[in-house]
Amino acid sequence: MHDVGNPSQSAGLQHVVFLERAVQDPDAMPEGFGKAAFLVLRLVDLVGAPLPGRPATRNEMFGYQAAATSRYCTDNLDAGSSTELLLDLVRSATYAHRRQDPGLVAPAMIALAAGLDDRACYEETLDVLRTLERVARSQLRSADAITTALRIARVERELGRYDLADAAYTRAGELGVAAGNIDATLRSRLGRAKVLHMRGNLVEAVHLADSVLAEARNAGEQRTEAEAEHCLGVLLGMRGELHESVLHFWRAFQLYRDDREAMFAMNDLGVSLSRLGATVEAEQALGYVVSQSSSRSTVQNAMIELMHCASSSRNRVGFERYRTLCGKEQPQMSPNILADYHLRLGIGLARFGNFDRADAELSESLQVAKANQLHEFEFRIERIRTGLRSCEALDVAERDQAAKPPAPDSELAAVCAALTSLTP
Repeated sequence: MHDVGNPSQSAGLQHVVFLERAVQDPDAMPEGFGKAAFLVLRLVDLVGAPLPGRPATRNEMFGYQAAATSRYCTDNLDAGSSTELLLDLVRSATYAHRRQDPGLVAPAMIALAAGLDDRACYEETLDVLRTLERVARSQLRSADAITTALRIARVERELGRYDLADAAYTRAGELGVAAGNIDATLRSRLGRAKVLHMRGNLVEAVHLADSVLAEARNAGEQRTEAEAEHCLGVLLGMRGELHESVLHFWRAFQLYRDDREAMFAMNDLGVSLSRLGATVEAEQALGYVVSQSSSRSTVQNAMIELMHCASSSRNRVGFERYRTLCGKEQPQMSPNILADYHLRLGIGLARFGNFDRADAELSESLQVAKANQLHEFEFRIERIRTGLRSCEALDVAERDQAAKPPAPDSELAAVCAALTSLTP
């Protein structure tokens, strides 16, 4: 497989992102994890086929290095899930080297990438996944190759690198077709719908997501059906169809079997309820996410929305509380989350009468959006800035004019009622 990674990551700089993170943002990972991960991935590099001019590592030499790496992890890291991910990768690499089958490292590598993704350590996630593609090459099993390509695509999308994301989704679809994997081809198309959305093409994104939903239902692919429901909830919410978006999010939450994905849906459900003006129900949904989610980016999104709910209800204490919590997370936010943070902070400051600082935050949000081609954010920011000094106009700009509170006997009211039964 070819490497479509970040051009700045040359062969001589493999895994250095872990060392950089340890210096620049030591709170992002457990103490010592960055250096340990660097050493473990250097070990994994030796599992693949020998490079030209470099002989294969003999089993006894590899075993010595593996034992030393394992001992370093055990001696320098506290016990926990992060440490176990690294130790499991050392064991997998040792077995793969002994069997001369580098594809055997895939499960441990994918698990490590998922853990890093949950911590919003996106460049490190990509380093792990691209190392897997480079080391395993043609010996990467079809299912593992598809999983790797889809996760690369998702992370590139989070980082705002849409050309790379689209290329990875296309590659996943091609792998799915070659393997006769219907679910992979559907998820590839759904991912491309998400890229279209971030590039501002809502019409085509809705059309593509709707077709995936119908096909996933017919094929009995529940996970992809849930993901398509979720995607449509996002897209319809962007079009102002908030009642419909809430129903899609709730169906996605019920369909998901993975807790992490269910929390994504619940977070977006809270956002739509907030936009509808159902603040109490929105806070129930978002508070559930903050208390239950293991994904850093999902918690970041929920806290930003809770900050927004507080400013909407003119709760200054709640606003300042979540503003402080979000500020601590700012260095770890992906571009789209960071743009949203500055946007919501600017709105909140305007609602409390601090217009100069509000304008500065909206300018910062616009700068992040332009730098990362977040066109939908650009449109929203410009619209909101025109009504910045009128709190009433600001509220209208933020809330779809057609949105009405749920009727007591509506399906939407049933969703709101069900939220009260969720126990953190």
